[in-house]
Amino acid sequence: MQLIVNGTVHELEIAGHETLLGVLRDRLSLTGTKLSCGRGECGACTVLVTPQSERRRSVYSCLTLAAACEGASVTTIEGLGSDGTHPVQQAFIAHDAVQCGFCTPGQILAATALLEDNPAASESEIRVALSGNLCRCGTYPKILRAVQDAGRRMLSG
Repeated sequence: MQLIVNGTVHELEIAGHETLLGVLRDRLSLTGTKLSCGRGECGACTVLVTPQSERRRSVYSCLTLAAACEGASVTTIEGLGSDGTHPVQQAFIAHDAVQCGFCTPGQILAATALLEDNPAASESEIRVALSGNLCRCGTYPKILRAVQDAGRRMLSG
């Protein structure tokens, strides 16, 4: 199958049971995507997937079969700021919205998906969009401020 990850085309033989998370971490050595619960409950494995001729959306890579991403473009945390630091990454840094950092890649990618569709997202819209991404350290207030700031950065161009 063909999988485009962070702009690079990969030709891979994939078993039907392999998850996107497993392919990213074990085959492509992209370890920014984290394995935590393995059940789609924590969001640490969130990546962005753009199926052919569709909009980019966030998915739990632990629940997504790699074969379902045939021909799709996948963006991991390693590829988000490939042409410079992305506004969401800049805002997370500016607002110190990390503590241990384990959830940060998934938080950033989920926030990016939201803000690409709605850079002026309200506080409640941000809370709903990030509700599937858990932070065990409890930095939610800083994450919220960072996402609000990132939206302003994206609106101002």
